[in-house]
Amino acid sequence: MRRLPFAKPLFLTLLCSALAWPQLAPAGEGHDHGDAPPAAQGNAPKRQPNGRVFLPKPTQRQLAVRTVPVVQAELPKAFELAGKVVMDPNAGGKVQAALAGRLEAGPQGLPGVGQAVRKGQVLAYVVPTAGAIERSNQLSQQAELRAARALAERRVARLKELADTVPRKDIEAAESELQSLSARLAAVGAGLLQRDALVAPVSGVIASAFAVAGQVVDARELIFEVVDPQRLRIEALSYDGAQARQVAGATLALGAERVPLQFLGAARSLREQALPLMFAGDAAALGQLALGQSVKVFVQSQERVLGLRVPVASLQRNPSNQAIVWVKEAPEQFEPRVVTVEPLDGATVAVTSGLSAGDRVVTLGATLINQIR
Repeated sequence: MRRLPFAKPLFLTLLCSALAWPQLAPAGEGHDHGDAPPAAQGNAPKRQPNGRVFLPKPTQRQLAVRTVPVVQAELPKAFELAGKVVMDPNAGGKVQAALAGRLEAGPQGLPGVGQAVRKGQVLAYVVPTAGAIERSNQLSQQAELRAARALAERRVARLKELADTVPRKDIEAAESELQSLSARLAAVGAGLLQRDALVAPVSGVIASAFAVAGQVVDARELIFEVVDPQRLRIEALSYDGAQARQVAGATLALGAERVPLQFLGAARSLREQALPLMFAGDAAALGQLALGQSVKVFVQSQERVLGLRVPVASLQRNPSNQAIVWVKEAPEQFEPRVVTVEPLDGATVAVTSGLSAGDRVVTLGATLINQIR
């Protein structure tokens, strides 16, 4: 059979075309997206090269971003103090053992933590524990007193029979001696069976209890702590004596809530190189706290500082660990501003530099904006 002269060039042409056609490599396991369209990148939240954040309006509504314009004003300068919750000395107290002994439950059993008690209620008993030698001495003394009382009783009886011939003063002396022996015998007997009652000093609730039936306690050992939760106080420690003379007001930070405090006074003696300051506040708010709980107290001084009030939730940190706030420059543009702040009341701070009056600062959703990369 005769070959066509153009068969070989045509075969080479088709072979080269097949090699030049792009080959689709199969995707790895778990990376096959099927026929899904590629994700849109033009309208997604992103961090721009200059540090600003592009945040579309739909995303702002999803993140519940809120902004507020700031106003410059003279604000009271404040300082933060470490404090703790203490009891009112007139509405709380401690129950301690007056002598060493063994604990016994009271008429209503041993009270537990959080149980309400009344003033004068018997909480427990302390039964004194005496050593073998001390107890034997008391028993021998009791026996001697019984014998002496029996003799005194017979002597009084004889003197009364001879009342016509015996002076009245001898009879009275014998009767007085009999009464003295009876009282001494009763005292010794009570000492062997005496129980010391532990009573509640005030009406309130049991804040702490360290009592177990049968427990052996020492004298002056703390057994119960009773407190009225409606009459708690805040004690703050100041290491600068000048701060105590400039107190104009104070607030207690409880999360996002601000509890105003009333300054009661400052101590006149240092405690561990610090000056205790005492505050009182709203009973309902302070009643949520526990005795001894650590709190932050923001004390407003009489000095003023020029700044812009910003919520604490607006403060964030940049990669350099600087304090920043996010300012809305355009409908979908947010810029980080490095600021310096002064504490005010625990819920807000005074920005002294980095912002201008009228800037719209992000007050809600600033943490989410700071996480956009």
